[in-house]
Amino acid sequence: MLNKFIGDKAFYRRVFLVTMPILIQNIITNFVSLIDNIMVGQIGTEQMTGVAVVNQLMFVFNVCIFGGISGPGIFTAQYYGKNDTKGVRDTFRFKLIIVTLMTLIGVFLCTVCRDPLISLFLHEGEEGLDIAKTLGYGRQYIEIMVWQLLPFALMQAYAGTLRETGNTVTPMISGVVAVVTNTFLNYVLIFGKFGAPVLGIRGAAIATVIARFVECFIVMISTHARKDNYPFIKGAYRSFRIPGGLVTDIIKKGFPLMTNEILWSLGMATLVQCYSVRGIEVVSAYNISSTVSNLFHCAFFSFGTTISIIIGHLLGSGELKKAKEDCTRILALVVSICVVMGAVMALLAPAIPDVYNTQQSVKDLACEFLIISAIVMPIHGYTHAAYFTLRSGGKTIVTFLFDSVFMWVLTIPCAFVLSRFTSFPIIPIFLAIQGLDLAKCILGFVLVKKGIWLNNLVGEDK
Repeated sequence: MLNKFIGDKAFYRRVFLVTMPILIQNIITNFVSLIDNIMVGQIGTEQMTGVAVVNQLMFVFNVCIFGGISGPGIFTAQYYGKNDTKGVRDTFRFKLIIVTLMTLIGVFLCTVCRDPLISLFLHEGEEGLDIAKTLGYGRQYIEIMVWQLLPFALMQAYAGTLRETGNTVTPMISGVVAVVTNTFLNYVLIFGKFGAPVLGIRGAAIATVIARFVECFIVMISTHARKDNYPFIKGAYRSFRIPGGLVTDIIKKGFPLMTNEILWSLGMATLVQCYSVRGIEVVSAYNISSTVSNLFHCAFFSFGTTISIIIGHLLGSGELKKAKEDCTRILALVVSICVVMGAVMALLAPAIPDVYNTQQSVKDLACEFLIISAIVMPIHGYTHAAYFTLRSGGKTIVTFLFDSVFMWVLTIPCAFVLSRFTSFPIIPIFLAIQGLDLAKCILGFVLVKKGIWLNNLVGEDK
């Protein structure tokens, strides 16, 4: 019975060989985000909140890019499993086109609609924080951050393809170099070290933009310099002609996936907006909590990509039985890791907010947010892994229903009603919203167990 959930040494060696570079990159990235957050938090609560709101908008863009490349990415992994270089090249071209279009939309929204978007998250609270100042700081930050949209988008198109073809090391190296660059420049430009001017949040934005360009250049140069290792890049820019049948297949499978990611990211932003009705201090506390939680969530975030790669390759090569067996063991591993990491986060929750230079009420709220997030981490870990399992087999309509429809039909309405039509404090509201994911977890278990995701999308008839 245990063999169903526990693999042999070869299985774990294979899983961690794929996962570790992704995990290391995610840990370093999120750890540096935590350090950045703490640095900005030393300046003041209004500055930290203005940056947090803009970063929430950047998060929506980032997830939209991820959604845009995820549809063709399903086919990339399976084409690679089939040893079809031309198929990989065609999906790469599709990614370049979609991320370019998304970047143009992102630039438009960040320049023309910036003030109304930032203001959505700013409401009077109990601490008397200055809304006008917070909006001004957010405006300063986004004016510079808009320049990092294109390098981020291009980097994702390249890095996603590299990962899906089995190379997780190059994106890891580029990510490590980028976060080290970002951290150093943050220290220099925010606080004016080594003779540099004190730029505050503008310095944080400049550091992020430079780091994004560095990361993008490393991935692109590495890929083009080793064309024999990455044959898909040969002639990739010679034309952008993609077979009509493949475009149709990607749109059929990818459009629901892209729509799902867009709606999910907008849903997460809407949740934060609902929480923000309780005051600016709630936004500050949630910013601290989410930044710290994301570091611990690396424990299961990385396995989503692992599932896409390992299960995608097995499905593409027609090994459906092995795909099901490996998936069950990966899911069991994810839940086990989440239980451990959740316990560690809960134990550290009271101490972490103390490193921030902010009001005690904000620290107390952040601590409570962290404890709740720690308790539900195994639930979130399983639903995350179940989502990527369904996605790896091309069940994008099902993932759309499972993810975004669930959020917009159940989670968002509950948050909207609780935040606007009740007098409940933020903690009971946050606990209730997080608890709703238990239903999603059960649904994910049923869908995965049924095996509806066991599909080869790139068989000989494709």
